[in-house]
Amino acid sequence: MNSGSIRLLSSTLFAQYRGIDGFLGTRASVMLDLVVLTMILVLPVMGWSIWQVRNRRRYVLHKRVQLTLASILLVAVMAFEIDMQAISGWRQRAEPSPYWPSGVWASLNLHLVFSISTAAVWLYVVIGALRKIPQPPGPSAYSRRHRFWGWVAAVDMTLTAVTGWAFYWLAFVA
Repeated sequence: MNSGSIRLLSSTLFAQYRGIDGFLGTRASVMLDLVVLTMILVLPVMGWSIWQVRNRRRYVLHKRVQLTLASILLVAVMAFEIDMQAISGWRQRAEPSPYWPSGVWASLNLHLVFSISTAAVWLYVVIGALRKIPQPPGPSAYSRRHRFWGWVAAVDMTLTAVTGWAFYWLAFVA
């Protein structure tokens, strides 16, 4: 089976199935609701982890928390993309919005700028830290670069969450 056949089969199988409705009382799917709530938890945990390493010098804790967050977000984004692309048909759920199509698409495009850049920067920060920060973790020649790109990643993650919430509201709540 080639990729075109698989795509046709999956679109046929899921043509009538819109996925599982969310639990927050909107038009969103359950995965959208889970991602919205996940980001509400990720940002304070990320901030707490940064505070722990910056003010308490708890390098091992910071590493564990950041790797856990990265793993959770990787799984969440994969499940989210499968749901959005193959199962739920987010467009059909968003069409009743008074902001459809222009406001919804504008907010989605802005969100994608931040979410894609966040993925790239976090990958760079995590791989760089795993390769260049000593074991056990602590200050090193790489610390200054890690700190700079870590802050870029944190700001980018915050903007990803805020633009994601704006998209969610415009597409599925309004």
